[in-house]
Parts: sequence; structure tokens; C-alpha cells
Amino acid sequence: MFSRRHPYLFFMITMSITTFSFVVLISLIFKSGSKSSTFVSGEKVGIVEITGVIIDSKSIIENIKTFREDDSVKAIVLRIDSPGGGVGPSQEIFHEVRKTAKQKKVITSMGAVAASGGYYIAAGSNGIMANPGTITGSIGVIMGYTNFQEIFQKIGLIPVVIKSGEFKDMGSPVREMTTTEKKLLQGFVDQIHHQFVKDASKGRSMDLQEMMSLADGRIFTGEEAKGLGLVDRLGNLEDAIEWAGRLGGIKGKISRIYPEEKGIDLLKEMMGSSVRQIFENTFRSHITSGYLFQPGNG
Repeated sequence: MFSRRHPYLFFMITMSITTFSFVVLISLIFKSGSKSSTFVSGEKVGIVEITGVIIDSKSIIENIKTFREDDSVKAIVLRIDSPGGGVGPSQEIFHEVRKTAKQKKVITSMGAVAASGGYYIAAGSNGIMANPGTITGSIGVIMGYTNFQEIFQKIGLIPVVIKSGEFKDMGSPVREMTTTEKKLLQGFVDQIHHQFVKDASKGRSMDLQEMMSLADGRIFTGEEAKGLGLVDRLGNLEDAIEWAGRLGGIKGKISRIYPEEKGIDLLKEMMGSSVRQIFENTFRSHITSGYLFQPGNG
């Protein structure tokens, strides 16, 4: 009766219920196929994945802290597949790793790429394992921008800037940089670079000057890095889990656990994953062409 009187309303309600049911079903499928291993019993190794460009540290730090405070997790493996990222997030994760490594063993497993900020984080762990062909190193900082001054002049655009201080528009793309500004920015980059080298040398228990000699932005294969003392062993993720588990005192079979995935909106996740894939593909293309995204304002 209702459907005859209000056919359009009935259709909309039916479609809404069907759509909602479909989303719930898909969400359950995604959830059931997730890596979360909340119900794994016994002693285990916690795995924290650090992938893509490092632009935020919050979730990674939370995952590391959760495993550190879980008595059933005897060791932690950081699976790093990243070309680097921002200085701040890389430093925050590094210090969380260092703090955790004093309480339970943390082993880094390097994937295809663990360079720049990715290596920064790895240096804080108790041990580093890479594949022979892993791209790592790139210990350095880069800051760059494009100057559009000549283009603006050709099309007749005149930028107008009102500022509160001499250096407030330092690095402006619409004018040439002054000698003083270049010195200031170079000093800024050098300071961050020194922080990177100092932390990496402490984390790796390597002489500061020796680390400095390797910190000129060069990239290394995992095999080269091992020979230089930047990496401890060669092997894959399974090897790293085995190594971490034994260091953590696990005698028998080693179980693994991933951070519990929090409930998120399905459509948001699907859209977000597409955007992340575009960014990751872009940065991977830079890697293969010899350019690495360094910590800082790259």
C-alpha cells in the first residue's frame, strides 16, 4: 500500500537500505582480510609498517608504543619501504624507536627502499636487515624551489609583497634570492644535516666522522650498505622476524601480530588509497631516475 502511494520514496528507502547493506558487507570482507592479528596467542613479534613518504608520525608512534607496552610482544620489526620525508616526523619516530629499543628488541627490515628519512628511522633500531638490492642511504637534506621571476616579467605580472621582517619572504619564487638569504638557508640545512648524522651515528654506534663521510647524499644497495656498516645483515622480512623473535627470547614457533586496524569510512579509505598510490608511484619514479626525496623541505 505504501509503495503504491509513495513509489519514489519507497524506491529511495529501498536503495538506501541496499546500499547500506552492501557497504557493511564490503567493510566486513575488508576487515576479515586485514592484517590485524589481535587474537594471536602466546609470545609474538609485532610488525609496524612504515611505507610511502613520511609526512606524519602519529599512527606509527602509537603502534610502536602499543607493542612496547604489550608484554606478549617480545620484539618488534619495523618494515620500512620509504624514500624518506619530513624531518620532524622522521625524528619523532627515530626517538620513539630508540626509547623502545632500550626496553625490547627492535629490528628493521628494509624493503625496496629505505632511504633518507627511512634510514634515519632504521638507525634507531637494534639491528638492520636489508635485501641485497634495497635502495638505502641518501643521508642528507635538500631544500629547493622554482623561481618564476622571468615568467612573471614576460606576462606582465608584478608581485607585491608587504612583510613584517627582512627575511619573511625568504625563498620567494618571484624574486632572486639574496646572498644573505642563501647563507641563512644553507646554515639551516647544515644544522638539520648535522642532527641527522649525529642521530644516525649514535643509533649505529658508529664514529661521527665515519658516518659523516657517508652522509653526502649518496644512495647504496643493501649489499654496499652492509659492507659500510650501515646495515647488519642481508635477508627478507621473514629473516628479520626470525632474528627479532630469537633476540626477544622466543624459543619455539614465532607468531606475528600487526597493529589492530581502526574502523574507518570505507569510501574515504578507498579514495585515500588511490591518492596515496599516485603519490607513491610519483616518488618511486623519482627514485628510479636517481632523485631521492630527502628529509626537509624537498
